Amino acid sequence: MAQDINARLNRLKIRRRGMDRLGRLNETARAEILNDSVTDERWQKRANNQPNTRYVLGSMQEVGTEYTRISVETAERVGKQLKNGLMSAGYSVEFRLQGSVPLNVHIRGVSDVDLLNLEAGYHTYDRGGLRDLIGSYTSPDARNSVSVLWPLRKKSEEILISKFPAATVDTSGGKAIAISGGSLARPVDVVPSHWHDTFNYQRSGDERDRGIVLLDKKIPETIQNLSFLHIDRVNKQDTACNGGLKKAIRLCKNVKNDAVEEGKTIKFPSFDIAATMYHADRLALQAGHIYELAILAETQRFLDELYHDPVKAKSLYVPDGSKKIFDSNEKYDGLRTLSCEMDKLLKEVAKEQGTQLTGQDVLISHGRERLRKAYIL
Repeated sequence: MAQDINARLNRLKIRRRGMDRLGRLNETARAEILNDSVTDERWQKRANNQPNTRYVLGSMQEVGTEYTRISVETAERVGKQLKNGLMSAGYSVEFRLQGSVPLNVHIRGVSDVDLLNLEAGYHTYDRGGLRDLIGSYTSPDARNSVSVLWPLRKKSEEILISKFPAATVDTSGGKAIAISGGSLARPVDVVPSHWHDTFNYQRSGDERDRGIVLLDKKIPETIQNLSFLHIDRVNKQDTACNGGLKKAIRLCKNVKNDAVEEGKTIKFPSFDIAATMYHADRLALQAGHIYELAILAETQRFLDELYHDPVKAKSLYVPDGSKKIFDSNEKYDGLRTLSCEMDKLLKEVAKEQGTQLTGQDVLISHGRERLRKAYIL
């Protein structure tokens, strides 16, 4: 780890400032990012002579609000143009954001924003739910989700190519249409989809309980998820942790990205990283509000626990309760590799926080205890 830390710090800066994706931006956006990159962020000035500690502090921070604002505004602009085109073609559509940007766990200054392109004229629902029982729905639509979303996908591709002629519109993806460059300040992934009224939504009427059905055109088949319930529950857990949960998620995602850059294979998707850390010890993450390195201590501890207890790991569900997190050996192998990376990082940081440990192999438990009460100016 020690020999890699300067490279990791450099990649972290590049990632957070968006310099790793300059090729996906227009000339104006590139110039703005390059201009911003000459100014250090606050985390870069902390923990002097402690590069591993500084890396952890930086990895936990949210991306600058201006970068996030531009990402959201770009997605909204794409949605507006797409809506105008689809309405002219006879569609009724709505748009929402999903994924790491609205959840604020993205780690890149230039992040792809997931824009749900919802066909509002068609939805499915759980039979036997409250609204179904009281007759709130009309007779079942003779169409099915694939037959509705397939033409929506094709028409959306046509409109995006027409409305953004200078942009690159990649239609090869199964679930999303990727658009970048041209007049767009950020890349956007447009996801054709429709609503699904779950049992809980029929009772509560709260959009967080409403499901999303999207198309994977490569198969073709549809996939249902509960994007807004996931966001809602992670947000509430993060609030209960005084912001510690999202810091732990960002830390994991940054360490994963750097390990992959260094040649490791970690097939552990960002969604599943967030879902895993959702189950970490709330009180331990709370401590990170003052003792920031306590978040590293709990992250390492929890990943290590799951590494050594596959039964527990494979019993965990995603925050919305719809499925188990580790539904493949590939994901669990990714967790194990990430856990090993976090072990090494904790040892190096613990050495920096206790000079008498320099040059020694730090016991993991000793290192955790030290970091739980380490206060960084």
